[in-house]
Amino acid sequence: MTRRDPDALVRRAGRGNPDFDQHFLVDDRVLDRIPTYAEAFDRSHVLEIGPGPGALTDRLLDSAERVTVVERDPDLAAHLRTEFADAVGDGRLDVVEGDATEVAFPDYTCCISNLPYSASSPLAFRLLPDGKPAVLMFQREFAERMAAGVDDDAYGRLSVTAQHYADVEVVETVPKEAFDPQPRVASAVVRATPRAPDYEVDDEAFFLDFVKALFTQRRKTVRNAIRNTGHISGLGDPESVVDAADEDLLRKRPGNLAPATFAELAALAAEHGEPP
Repeated sequence: MTRRDPDALVRRAGRGNPDFDQHFLVDDRVLDRIPTYAEAFDRSHVLEIGPGPGALTDRLLDSAERVTVVERDPDLAAHLRTEFADAVGDGRLDVVEGDATEVAFPDYTCCISNLPYSASSPLAFRLLPDGKPAVLMFQREFAERMAAGVDDDAYGRLSVTAQHYADVEVVETVPKEAFDPQPRVASAVVRATPRAPDYEVDDEAFFLDFVKALFTQRRKTVRNAIRNTGHISGLGDPESVVDAADEDLLRKRPGNLAPATFAELAALAAEHGEPP
């Protein structure tokens, strides 16, 4: 299949507005590589969020049986329906106009997207709990935080939460020159392969709130982080959790706790701390 020229697509669609977080990927080499990172995944129905002028959409239609795109900008959505009229007509492309943090997603098998960076966190944590594989582009710093291991400087709430749902790896860094208009920072492509965690969590919502709470005090000891964040974690009696926890664990900082250790501590907190 003859691939559309990304720069020509941008000209037909209208140049992106960086004030609206529109930075269109136009590097052919990167566009060609992104679908290859999902070769091991079921691509019978690919979800793409934030397609913009459709350069990645063009590649996805070449490798997927069916593609659904979600585009917030009504002018870009109209452009996509015109540009890919044949694919829309034969049922291979569905253009959904709306905010991807709110619209209903179809029963997709895989998500491949250059996400709007201003909505990286809400979109990542809407997608990951779906348990579907994903290849997603983020700002490089965000991507590295998602994939960071315990004791890494970038390790934090984002790392623990993302890796609760999937194996996360940075598969490519992308320079800002690959975009039009150029963003201020470099980007990176993340591959998320769903899997069950290697620890047990009885109350996922409480576990995630507990992780969030402790990382608001990441420079404190675990002892003080538990004491100071009952209003975030929902603990009614943080002191009882401190009394029940291992002393060596309490001396550590949240950034030194592996996800499995967080799970054990959250279970202890649920038992002793009177959560809601």
